[in-house]
Amino acid sequence: MNDMAKNLVLWLVIAAVLLTVFNNFNAETDPGRLSYSDFVTEVQSDRVAKVVIDGYTIYGQRSNGERFQTIRPALQDPKLVDDLLSHKVVIEGKQPEQQSIWTQLLVASFPILVIIAIFMFFMRQMQGGGGKGGPMSFGKSKARMMSEDQIKTTFDDVAGVEEAKEEVAELVEYLRDPGKFQRLGGHIPRGVLMAGSPGTGKTLLAKAIAGEAKVPFFSISGSDFVEMFVGVGASRVRDMFEQAKKHAPCIIFIDEIDAVGRSRGVGMGGGNDEREQTLNQLLVEMDGFEGTEGVIVIAATNRPDVLDPALLRPGRFDRQVHVSLPDIRGREQILKVHMRKVPTGDDVKPELIARGTPGFSGADLANLVNEAALFAARDSRRTVGMEQFEKAKDKIMMGAERKSMVMSYKERLNTAYHESGHAVVGRLLPEHDPVYKVSIIPRGRALGVTMFLPEEDRYSYSRSTILSNICSLYGGRIAEEMTLGKDGVTTGASNDIQRATGMARNMVTKWGLSEELGPLLYDEEEGDPFGRGYGQAAKPFAEDTQRRIDAEVRKIIDECYQKATTLLEENRDILENMTQALMKYETINSDQIGELMARCEVTPPEGWVDVNDSPASEDDLTDGKAEESESPKPSDEDDPEAPGEDGKIV
Repeated sequence: MNDMAKNLVLWLVIAAVLLTVFNNFNAETDPGRLSYSDFVTEVQSDRVAKVVIDGYTIYGQRSNGERFQTIRPALQDPKLVDDLLSHKVVIEGKQPEQQSIWTQLLVASFPILVIIAIFMFFMRQMQGGGGKGGPMSFGKSKARMMSEDQIKTTFDDVAGVEEAKEEVAELVEYLRDPGKFQRLGGHIPRGVLMAGSPGTGKTLLAKAIAGEAKVPFFSISGSDFVEMFVGVGASRVRDMFEQAKKHAPCIIFIDEIDAVGRSRGVGMGGGNDEREQTLNQLLVEMDGFEGTEGVIVIAATNRPDVLDPALLRPGRFDRQVHVSLPDIRGREQILKVHMRKVPTGDDVKPELIARGTPGFSGADLANLVNEAALFAARDSRRTVGMEQFEKAKDKIMMGAERKSMVMSYKERLNTAYHESGHAVVGRLLPEHDPVYKVSIIPRGRALGVTMFLPEEDRYSYSRSTILSNICSLYGGRIAEEMTLGKDGVTTGASNDIQRATGMARNMVTKWGLSEELGPLLYDEEEGDPFGRGYGQAAKPFAEDTQRRIDAEVRKIIDECYQKATTLLEENRDILENMTQALMKYETINSDQIGELMARCEVTPPEGWVDVNDSPASEDDLTDGKAEESESPKPSDEDDPEAPGEDGKIV
């Protein structure tokens, strides 16, 4: 609803309220009203001195000066004037009011004017004049504009992406002083594509560019262009660029551009007409016949591989900035930025937290600081200490504790053996990430967790590292088999088996780490998301090759399984001691694991009190049925291609 309609409604409401109040006031302030029969009696009794006749209303004055009024009936009373004259009542008449010609014209034309106003109102709505929120403003851009005064974000608020900041610093300089580049015949890239994992700070970096340059900032999502009506998206693109040109120099930020910028004419049944028309209009606006000097388009996506090639060519999005996950130094800087907003204790060390959070994005680190602040608030603390950060890190990486879950003694013992098997094998194998923590407290979907943390960030993995990861994944199942027998093995290793098998198969088919099959690709690439290969009948290799692949995968698995079995059998005492420590303390850290591996006595955790020296028996505990002991599957481990994720849980 526009301002004119709002004002009209407001005045109508005010007029109705005033009319109601006025009528009530008149009704309540009329004590001298008489019925017509009483009025006639008053006249015949000589108590009326004067009357004023105004149509059907008669205003009178008694002999004692009191005033009154009455309403005469619609029936004619020819004797009324004779009675008034015979009783010597002064009679006055009131001239009837006559409307002017303009008033009569206004009253006569009022219905027509109302109809015309309603018609114009709906026409404005259909043409988009009713504002961005109008019910029929389909063709208007939904981009939200932020002026230079509204943007408070600067490069100081962005950390951990130093290379990306250097790439876009040139844009800031151009927006501040375009003539510096134009004098030499150069021009800034019209489009900058920011690609990277979710939560790495692409949107924040785009706002920082606008904040540093002090220019207007238009923000819109790729999905805002696409509607059920054909041509609406193209109209919105045109309108967005028209608005941007009026406020040039400025920045247009399109988030999730893959929603509208996917390759054209792909997939089953061809492409989407509305989306393709929108993409065509975007291409024309960025590199068409009209110049867009001073308008820089910044787009963000998690999937640059699906974008149309015409969108990425020089002259459109001709500069790509990869916003990657931060390294250990970047994570430390991001933590310091977010820690400015919370009161932290003297024991908080961002460098230690950064080392223990490999693979975390900027959004994950912001969530970590927030969770730590929530833990401190629950404990009624004035500052956020290192203990709260450790709790928040464990919650994010391993899941929330399910303290209310009741597990039987047998179930807890089996979980302790399973997690001890992972930890022991992981500590004994070369090039394996150190064990950070082992717990049998249920977290998320898992009955127990074993957490590995690397000493430094890793970007590639050797064959030895991959084989060590496969061995540690089978350590839990082997520990169950050694203690419970083959018939007592549970389904808790289902996710471990899936991940280990995926690693072994990728070693053979993708990574070229098999001596038997050599460095050849035997698997289909998964980079094409559009189904261009739909209907292809066969793999590009023979059935005999497939049998050799299966045999080589089985060989790798068997060798790793046997190696892990040998390690656990040779260190059976460590396995038993670690299991008993888990049953007693429920959670052990890296220092306690080191003591167990050295066959030393375990130091109790700080603040731990043994309330029951005798171990609980199975009969003392609830024999409730618990869910499957399945290792959690974080979002970054959905793809079994990775040989071992940083900070993985098994």
